[in-house]
Parts: sequence; C-alpha cells; structure tokens
Amino acid sequence: MNRLLEWLDDRTGYRNLLNETLYEPIPGGARWRYVWGSTLVFTFVIQMITGICLWAAYSPSVQTAWESVFYIQHEMYLGSVVRGMHHYAAQVMIVLLALHLMQVIIDGAYRAPREINFWLGLILMQIILGLSLTGYLLPWDQKGYYATQVTTKIVGSAPVVGQELQNLVQGGSEYGHHTLTRFFAMHAGLLPALLIFFLVVHIYVFRRHGITVKNPNRGPSSDFWPDQVLRDSVACLGVLAVVMGLAIFKGAALSGPADPSEAYSAARPEWYFMFLFRFLRFEMVEHFGQAFGAIYVPGAVMLLIALMPIIALVRGGHRFNVIFAWSLMGVIVGLTVLSLIEDVRDVEHQAALAEADRDALRAVELASGPNRIPIEGAGKLLREDPFTQGPRIFAKHCAACHRYDGHNGRGRMVMTADDDTGIERPTLPTAADLGNFGDRQWWRRILTDYRNLMQPLENAGYDVESSIEYGMISWFEESVEVLTAEANQADVDAMVEYLVAQSGRPGLELNAELMERGEEILSTGSLTEGEISTCDDCHSEIGGEFELGTDNVGIPELNGYASYTWLKAFIDNPGTEQFYGENNCMPAFADKLSSSDMDLLVRWMIGDYAATEVKPYNSKVELLQIEIDDSSGNEVANADEQPAADSE
Repeated sequence: MNRLLEWLDDRTGYRNLLNETLYEPIPGGARWRYVWGSTLVFTFVIQMITGICLWAAYSPSVQTAWESVFYIQHEMYLGSVVRGMHHYAAQVMIVLLALHLMQVIIDGAYRAPREINFWLGLILMQIILGLSLTGYLLPWDQKGYYATQVTTKIVGSAPVVGQELQNLVQGGSEYGHHTLTRFFAMHAGLLPALLIFFLVVHIYVFRRHGITVKNPNRGPSSDFWPDQVLRDSVACLGVLAVVMGLAIFKGAALSGPADPSEAYSAARPEWYFMFLFRFLRFEMVEHFGQAFGAIYVPGAVMLLIALMPIIALVRGGHRFNVIFAWSLMGVIVGLTVLSLIEDVRDVEHQAALAEADRDALRAVELASGPNRIPIEGAGKLLREDPFTQGPRIFAKHCAACHRYDGHNGRGRMVMTADDDTGIERPTLPTAADLGNFGDRQWWRRILTDYRNLMQPLENAGYDVESSIEYGMISWFEESVEVLTAEANQADVDAMVEYLVAQSGRPGLELNAELMERGEEILSTGSLTEGEISTCDDCHSEIGGEFELGTDNVGIPELNGYASYTWLKAFIDNPGTEQFYGENNCMPAFADKLSSSDMDLLVRWMIGDYAATEVKPYNSKVELLQIEIDDSSGNEVANADEQPAADSE
C-alpha cells in the first residue's frame, strides 16, 4: 500500500494538497463560530447530489413538468425524501448564508486585504438567490407559476433594457414553455457552474489570507485538522439532520398543475423573499413604482454592503457597517413577520390557501386514480373535474342569489361593504341554500320545513305570507302538522326515499320497499294517521318519466327531480311551463353557460365525479343564520323606533 501511495504522490502530489488543505493554522484555536462557511459548502453539495437525482426523472415541458414531479413525489422510490432534501436544503442555505454574512461583517473579515474575497462572497450570494428563484418555477404548479410571473415582471420594470431582459429570461413576450426551459437551463446548468467557479476562487482567496481572528491570543493556536474539522463536521451533521427531518416529516409541497386560465390569489414567494413582497406593498413604495421598490432600493442596499470594505477605512466605518447590518437584518425579519401575520389575518388569503390545498390534494387523487394523467397533461385533470370546477362555476353564476352550505360554493361567505362605514358584512341570500339539493335532507325539509327552506326568498321581496293561500306554501300549511306527527315519521321516510330516488344519483343506495310505500302515499295521500293532498293535484302524475317539453302548468316536474337531465333543463330555462312558468324569477342560463360549464356544474351538484377523500368546505350556515337573525332583529328595532304616524 505504501508503495502504491508513493507512486500516486509522485504522479499527483496529493500529499502536498492534503497538507495545504488540512494543516492551515488557526490563531487562537478552533471555534464554533467558524463553521458557517463549511456548512454552506456542505449544503451546496447536498443540493448538487439531490439535484442530479431529481434531474434524472424530471422532464422540463409544460405538459410533463408537473407530471414528472408528481412521479418523483408519489411513485419513485424515496423520491419524496430526495425532493424534500433538495427543497429544504435550499431554504437552510439561505439561513446559513445570512449567518455567514453577519459573522463576516461583525468580525471585520471584509477589511483589507480580504475585500476581494468579500466581494466574491456577495457574488455567490446573488447566485444562490438566483438558484432559489429559478427553482421555484420548475414544478410548474400554480404556486410557482404565478409567483415567478411577479419575478419576470420585476425584471421587465428595469430601466432602459427591462423589457428586453424580461423577454430574454422568459423566452419571448409570452410566459410559457420557453420560460420553463430557460429557467431549468439556468437552474441546472448556468448558475451551478457559476457557483462552483466562484466558490473555488472564493476558497482560494480565503486560504491565501487565512482566517480572520479578532483575538488571536484567546488560546493556543491549532490546525484546521482535526479540531476545526471536528466542529465543522458536527455542524454539517446538524444541518443534515434538520434537512432530513423536514424532508421526511414535512415534505415539499406540490400544488395543483399550472393553469393560466385559473386565477391563483394564494401565490406568495418563499418566506425568505417575503420581506421584499411586503416592502413592495407599502403605499409610498407603490406610489414610486415597482422598479423603485424592487430594483433601486435593493440595488442601493447591495451597493452599500459592497462598499463596506471602503467605508471601513474611515474612522468609525466598521462600527457603522455593523450597525447597518444589524439594522438591515432587523428590517428584513420585521417585514417578514409582518407579512406572515397579515396573511394569517387575511380571510380571503386563507380561503385561497385552503382552496389551493384542496386542488393540490384533488390533483394527486386524480393522477393516482385508474385513469392516471391524460396525454394532454395534468392541467386537464382539474379543468375537467366537476368536483373542482363545479364550485367555481357556482360561485360565478349562482352565488349572487343562492348559497351552498352558507357560502359561495368555494368556502367564502358572500360579503357586501357598508356604504357609510366600509365594513363588510355577509350578504343575505335571495334563494334557497343548495348545499344538499335533492338529497334526503333536502326532501325532508321540503315536506316538513318548507317555509324556513324558502325563507331567503323574502330577502328578494317575495312575500311568503301572502302566498299561503295557493301553491306549495298552502300545501305545507295544511300538511305540516300531519307530517310532523310521530306516528307518520315512517311514512315521511318512505316519501323521502321515493322522491330522492328521482335524482338517480351515482352511488345512491335505496330501499325498494320504502320507495314503493312512498309512491303510494304521494299518489293517494293516505298516511298512517290522517291524509294529505296528493302531489299530482298540482304536479305531473307521480310515477312517470321526466321528458323535456312535457306540457305542465308552471309547477316543477317531480319525476326525475334533481337528476342530471332535469337539473340541466331547469338551469337552461326555469321559466318554462315544465318548471315555474310565469311565477319564475330565476334567469335562464342557456346562453350564459357553455355546454362544458353546464355539464361540470350539474355533475358537481348531483355528485357525479370520481370519489374523493378531500374534505368539503366548512359550512357557513350557522354564521349566515346569525347574520339573518341580526338583520331581522335590527329591522324590528328600527320599526319600533319610528313614530306611529310614519309606521302607519
């Protein structure tokens, strides 16, 4: 072995290289505060190794990027751990970078003759930030897609050459496939190559001048090996433990596939850029423009940092540099915390985050399902999913009057700002809540609680009380006492079972015996105790089939009620004689909804979509009811306060 090593040393001179590397003298002895540079290099090595592993499975195109990341995350062996390590190592690298920079400034390690090395470190910092920005887009998910658009727009706001730079970075005037490929080229090729080059030069210059020691007499001198190597190794193992823990127990997030047609209000930069995001939202900064807040001010700050070696030549310059560094760090931390607190308190943002999480879970569900990902790309998964798109269509076209479990279909309450105070309060619905439309609970309320179910009509000016003498209200008033009697509850169950069967919903489990009894009651009106008017006194004869164009008298058809065909025909034109006729106050949507949107909306309402474990939006029924009760109470109170003559 010795002869082999002698031969190798003769050919390569590796022993001199080892001596030069390991036996650097450290005046005052090894210290824990010197570990930050080594941990940064170690973290970059983690990034390189995991990045190459990810590269082996990643496909950079708008139709395959999200799909390949999904494969890495959910299919590839240990893929989620590798991706998580890459993701969190990037974030840890930012923290270590800040600590290293502060240590260099506090120790004065930027002063002559080390100013060149300090400037090299600043270049490395910009490259690391560039790696973070370019990597954010690569999953081609909603979060990265919309957040990176902000970055390219900031580039475009640069003076003189801004637009040309933006076109160069994003691969043309449009944001799309070439943007992704160019960001990938920068992230996996150009920037790592630059980082390695400047890192080698940085380490070379650092070793030329040696470590900066504020008090070389604090203890006996030692060599880099083994004392400082031991401390560096322990620190690197600590970094590895943190990265591994986050990768295994938290994992890297993957939001829904990028969809340019779908707005994404939950987009935010990574936490280490949140300070700049918050700074740009200050009214004064917005007044001066994006270039001022995102280019001029940060540029001036970076220039001041770069001038620190020169400023230190002036008496008191080093003290100024340290105070400025601590102040800047305080501002960055303060703005970051402020931004995070504001986001937590922002109801709309939290709702957008919740919806983004739902979309992410749903996309993974569909991609993991029997149909997998279509050849057109993962974007099609959510675009053609009734469970995802139905609530959006409902919120856009239906929530002006209806609610869905008290909200607009997307988990948000419909709000209106007060003209005088500007305070937002829930808007009262003017039509029935459709949260359980056509199911057993809906029909039970139709039969036993019709007045309260249709109470929102009063908010539209419809006088329920004056309509008691005719229509469904009249039937309800005559029948409610009989239907709520204890002896007739089994009969109510039978009626509900028959009526809910009309929807023909997917997965609906029915009791044939109950259905038969229900049809009999609805046709004859005979209950266990007492009688009710039969449905076919007004509606079409019970037991038939729903057919478009059937002649009726402006009273909704019960046969096929809430089925796909019935509901589509109703939404198309509720004013036909087959539904409400002249009594209708709901607009027709035949010309307002495309055939695909109509299909998605109806299928969502009847539950015709792939099974899901995604939890429904939280119900807002109780919150809305409180507002309704308060509104009723206020109206009564205001009426009581009026003079008698006015009230008459």
